[in-house]
Amino acid sequence: MTGLWWVLGINFVPCLCSKTPERVSELILRGIYMLTKPELDWYYQFGVSEIHPEKWEQFIAPIPEDERHNMIAAYRKRLVADDNFTQLEAAKAWSIWEGETIKLLPSEAMTSNFSDGHFALAFARIENHFFTHGGWLEEDQLLRDAHKLAGIKGAIIHGRYDMPCPAPYAYALHKAWPDADFHMIEGAGHAFDEPGILDQLIRATDKFAD
Repeated sequence: MTGLWWVLGINFVPCLCSKTPERVSELILRGIYMLTKPELDWYYQFGVSEIHPEKWEQFIAPIPEDERHNMIAAYRKRLVADDNFTQLEAAKAWSIWEGETIKLLPSEAMTSNFSDGHFALAFARIENHFFTHGGWLEEDQLLRDAHKLAGIKGAIIHGRYDMPCPAPYAYALHKAWPDADFHMIEGAGHAFDEPGILDQLIRATDKFAD
């Protein structure tokens, strides 16, 4: 499960559970993201920029200074530009920013994967499109609708140092959905394959399989 899969998939969980709760036995959620403006600003305006200043400098490099007040909009303009060079330059910068900040410790393999032009263009366009439209959600809608998960067992698994997905939102979901076990993983970022996160994902899966 990746951050992008969360954006594409988990947003419809409240809808699914409210309409057909009898078909949902358990849910395992990892890397909680509510798609609120404060979360988007934290990652794309100010916040993570203070933790990874040298990587942030590379991220903002393709964007003129007078457009940096709204990085998501500035990137969208370039990701749908008429010329391929502008699209690819923007896509790689967007994708590499995420690839180099989603793990607690640097990963050359992750950077290489996110630097690939074909991957970067698809990844950046899809992710930026969702963020531009706020996931077609009302502000705070996901947390507001978390009560629809009542009665469904689950597990919330979140890395303490998850850069794209600030930890307070995972904790807020835990408070709103007490039927789920809450696991804040120390020494982990966002990626599913970081040891502590992967271990807890397997444990949760085994528990529900039993």
